[in-house]
Amino acid sequence: MRFANARNLVVLLTSVALLAIALNGCGKKTRGYPHPVDGPGEHRDVSRVPDATPKIEPRSRGGNPSTYVVLGKRYYTLPDGKGFVERGIASWYGRKFHGRKTSNGEVYDMYTMTAAHKRLPIPTYLKVTNLENGRSVVVRVNDRGPFHENRVVDLSYAAASRIGMLGKGTALVEIRSIDPAAPRRPQTTQVVYSPLPTKPGKPVSGQPQIFLQAGAFTSSENAERLRKRLQRGLSLNVRITPVHTASGAVHRVQVGPLASVAVADNVSTQMHELGIQKPLVVID
Repeated sequence: MRFANARNLVVLLTSVALLAIALNGCGKKTRGYPHPVDGPGEHRDVSRVPDATPKIEPRSRGGNPSTYVVLGKRYYTLPDGKGFVERGIASWYGRKFHGRKTSNGEVYDMYTMTAAHKRLPIPTYLKVTNLENGRSVVVRVNDRGPFHENRVVDLSYAAASRIGMLGKGTALVEIRSIDPAAPRRPQTTQVVYSPLPTKPGKPVSGQPQIFLQAGAFTSSENAERLRKRLQRGLSLNVRITPVHTASGAVHRVQVGPLASVAVADNVSTQMHELGIQKPLVVID
């Protein structure tokens, strides 16, 4: 009986090994077969890959629901991207999704200039500027994401390479929508997400710094109470920055500056424990 069991086990293990080899062979032969681990994939020179060329396109039939839920969080798609400006942390995605369908049904090609965004309509053309080195690229949004906290845009491998963020994996960026009807004409900033400096569009002087905004109050007393609570709970510097709006002064409570994206992610988790569920990244 022992011998029979052992022989059956050998047969079973041999069958599993042969099946694994067969599946592996199929994976290599199938174009766009998703890789289980994300990363750059095969080395390819993308320095001459052109920017996306803005052109007038209808909204995609796929990928543009008015609202959708991912990982228990609800998102709302904007009616248009005119005047959209956002500063925050960019990430990139590569071989794990290469060859898979994007949210609008296109096939993701990591070697072209594309991007994913949670709220902008698909397609939208964006100018993405790395605030750490001044390099920029024009991309076409054809996917949804990133759904990692504290990230504003997910760039293709080619776009990430162009602005010099492959090594770090993230970068502090500014993204601006481009009007395909007048791609070279500066747009009036009408829509702003992720708190910007007092004057939207104002360039970052020196090296950009990361802050996490915990709240904004018309009452300076309420802002000060939150500042003290966070400073006690986090043992980090917490500042109050007033912003003058049409309806009066708003006092923004911000933690930082923070040394890196990794530190910001860790502090976000600590802020959740203190009751701040949605800290906002501020690049200043």
